[in-house]
Amino acid sequence: MDFFSANNEPTDDQRLRAQPLADRMRPKDFEGFVGQEKVVGKDRPLRRAIEEDRVPSLIFWGPPGTGKTTLASLIARATEGQFVPFSAVTSSIKEVKEVISKAGNYFQLSGRRTYVFIDEIHRFNKAQQDAFLPYVEKGDIVLIGATTENPSFEVNSALLSRMQVYVLERLQETDLVRLLDRALESDPDLKRKKHEVDTQSLEFVAAAADGDARRALTLLEATSAFVGSGGQITLSKVKQVFSKGVAVYDKAGEEHYNLISALHKTIRGGDPDASLYWLARMLDGGEDPMYIIRRMVRFATEDIGLADPYALTLTLNARDTYHFLGSPEGELAIAQAVVYMACAPKSNSIYAAFGKAKADASEKGSLPVPLWIRNAPTNLMKDLGYGKGYKYAHDFENGLTDQEYMPEGLEGRKYYEPHEVGRETRIKEYLDNYRKYRAELKSAGNGAEPETDNP
Repeated sequence: MDFFSANNEPTDDQRLRAQPLADRMRPKDFEGFVGQEKVVGKDRPLRRAIEEDRVPSLIFWGPPGTGKTTLASLIARATEGQFVPFSAVTSSIKEVKEVISKAGNYFQLSGRRTYVFIDEIHRFNKAQQDAFLPYVEKGDIVLIGATTENPSFEVNSALLSRMQVYVLERLQETDLVRLLDRALESDPDLKRKKHEVDTQSLEFVAAAADGDARRALTLLEATSAFVGSGGQITLSKVKQVFSKGVAVYDKAGEEHYNLISALHKTIRGGDPDASLYWLARMLDGGEDPMYIIRRMVRFATEDIGLADPYALTLTLNARDTYHFLGSPEGELAIAQAVVYMACAPKSNSIYAAFGKAKADASEKGSLPVPLWIRNAPTNLMKDLGYGKGYKYAHDFENGLTDQEYMPEGLEGRKYYEPHEVGRETRIKEYLDNYRKYRAELKSAGNGAEPETDNP
């Protein structure tokens, strides 16, 4: 028997049922589109631009299952030009250039533009992205990108500046329940099975989908297959199919940056409980614990600094402990460091001081080192005055001199201003006395006597 004969070709109904439910439910117009009211709600600028066939080059940025590809398909239906879909995963630079060249010819001959849709545009390298730039500038093509990654990091700035970015948000649970109800009412395969569905089960599916329409429809379809024709879709059945929820977390994506930002800012805000929650979220999502430790070391120097120097010691101890024990036992050392730092006094004075010093170093250029603090290992250098007049601190009372250590033009510059918090309180007391004492020493050099005690 020839399984590939014309008599055995699948019917249209069979082809449709072979598609995933998420594809079958892709809307043909805005009446069937769920969510994203802020972007494509009625009378919104983009909605009107699509309906009037004047879409600019743009990027849809949002989590999976929020409607990026669907909006691209709606644009394809609304436009009078040609619509060319691309996959950044499989398309080569050669294919990109061929399509762009044909698009230019198409525009010259017909006056109509080519709408080029690139799914996962963040996967295109710089050369591939650069190939689009002149054509986007001239208006020969309208470039529509979809990405789950932050375009600021993943799209060339020159190209990004010529595109409008629309941020799509995770769908609300109410939106997902509407979508699930619509699927049960309109999808031929689900209608044929005549399921009885309780409200709680759909609400659970919507919650488990975590804002992802594709995930919601996939879970509904899997549950439908599990219970069979005429079967009841109940909360317990859905939970059996959804045996274990999967945390939404991409170690290389936008959510990665959102969660580490939440952890960092929560520790800075002094909340140990919320800090532990964000730490648990990252670890549960599969984040490399060593990445978290590196960020904690940064926090200890940037946000705590000399207010509590032990915070740095503790984070480095956490690193060594994790190396020694591994997961999950070693994660407790990370949690310990996180809680300690959340409760520790905070000071960004070192961070601010070093920032000022770096700015001067960058903006003032290569200011020469004062001769008196230069090294003089040769006679020539000594003859040139290197080291001449250097005051060796140990030879002076109190170990302090009025020596100027800044280069010419930065004399008297102050960078470090400690806060009156934690151990920095004592450092501030010392520094105030030190600066006053040195100022009086300089005055004493002009005939005055210092009055301040040795700091």
